[in-house]
Amino acid sequence: MSARPSPAPEPPRGRRPGRPREGETGREEILDAAAELFCQQGYAATSTRAVALAVGIKQASLYYHFPSKEAVLAELLAGTVTPSIRAAEELERLPGRGAARLHALATFDVGLLCSGRWNLASLYLLPELRQPRFGSFQADRARLRAAYGRAVAAAVAEGDARPDDVDLATALVFGLVESVISVRGDRQHGADLGDLVTTVPTAALRLLGVPANRLPAVRRESARLVAALGAARG
Repeated sequence: MSARPSPAPEPPRGRRPGRPREGETGREEILDAAAELFCQQGYAATSTRAVALAVGIKQASLYYHFPSKEAVLAELLAGTVTPSIRAAEELERLPGRGAARLHALATFDVGLLCSGRWNLASLYLLPELRQPRFGSFQADRARLRAAYGRAVAAAVAEGDARPDDVDLATALVFGLVESVISVRGDRQHGADLGDLVTTVPTAALRLLGVPANRLPAVRRESARLVAALGAARG
């Protein structure tokens, strides 16, 4: 991943140093500031002191919430995967065909990867993520990939998909979904990404060989599943 030029340091946000209180300078503001700095000037180039300065607190106050920079990164990364794992688990409890479940999962996952102000999933390529301390994140990504695999296998068993190799097809679908990370990186910051949420899940079905005349029915069933997900989250 190519290095980006470092912007000028962001000034403190007007908060007096001290122990964080609920609200304006709690965990969420630390995470937001870290997300911006990690994505804009790079993870390696960002210190906990820089994050604390951006929030307007002492470095010691940051450590009240997070023991290390790695812990901040781990929580940010978890937010890019954990919701999709939960969605996959909920979808597997709902009645529906495998192809529709796959489309619904891809719709949710692409929407998650395209959400938020910063392209946090672009940090997946950091060499630091190979360290054991990020093992839980790597395990979560493997769980998500396995959920895609089960949906692909169900679509094949039900006759809606016709890949020659289910494992390879799963890898290709997972890679297609995560390709939105680089597409988002290539677009202007803040650009509308809604087209990806509709085109990528359908492209995943076509990659699996789902016939064109089946796509409208699969998308309708997927929309029902996505709506049920939203209702369950309430």
